[in-house]
Amino acid sequence: MLLNISTLNSGYGKVPVLFDISINVKEHETVTVIGPNGAGKSTLLKSITGMVCPKSGIIEFDGKNITGQPPYNAVQHGLAMVPEGGHVFVNMTVADNLKMGAFSKRENLKTGILEEIYELFPKLKDRSSQYARTLSGGERQMLAIARGLVSRPKLLMLDEPSLGVAPKLVDEIYEKIHALKETGLTVLLIEQNTSYGLELADRGYVLENGRVVLEGSCKELSNSEHVRKAYLGI
Repeated sequence: MLLNISTLNSGYGKVPVLFDISINVKEHETVTVIGPNGAGKSTLLKSITGMVCPKSGIIEFDGKNITGQPPYNAVQHGLAMVPEGGHVFVNMTVADNLKMGAFSKRENLKTGILEEIYELFPKLKDRSSQYARTLSGGERQMLAIARGLVSRPKLLMLDEPSLGVAPKLVDEIYEKIHALKETGLTVLLIEQNTSYGLELADRGYVLENGRVVLEGSCKELSNSEHVRKAYLGI
């Protein structure tokens, strides 16, 4: 098991957000966590990376207990998180944004990683000398994903990659994520757009009010009456 979370309780200060969360992700697997806005999906990722310190529970990654690790250790462990909205460096070029992805792993820049990124995201190669502020919302999201890949992570965590992106570009972004999945990269996908998450992933969890209320294969979740009514509008 690459990522194993057991009875995690987490939140902000005295405000609890997550309650007894237990999820796992196997190597080379894509797992999605779906649920309504405010369910605690982003808090889950922040707890994994150490941006939020868990109150209790255990987070194991690649056989190591990383519970409460400082955020700057995440990349060294093999974790890469693409935050909600991407948050690229708008006053830096596309190329410099990508190089920032190797800030703590400078040796990666000598391995041909940028060439691999440009092959997967040809639009970024075309715009490599442009400032990130000139990109569209969808292109910024692609840049954020690409920047996360520069560290060659064992686990790529994506927080709402479809948020604020035009529908046409959402399809393109998910084509790229699918291509990454096909390479064997392990992905943990947080998504409010349920149909995209369930179509891409192998397994999924439904998070509501800070608790896991359903889990199973994406086919099982797609056929769940609760998911169909609450999230798919069927």
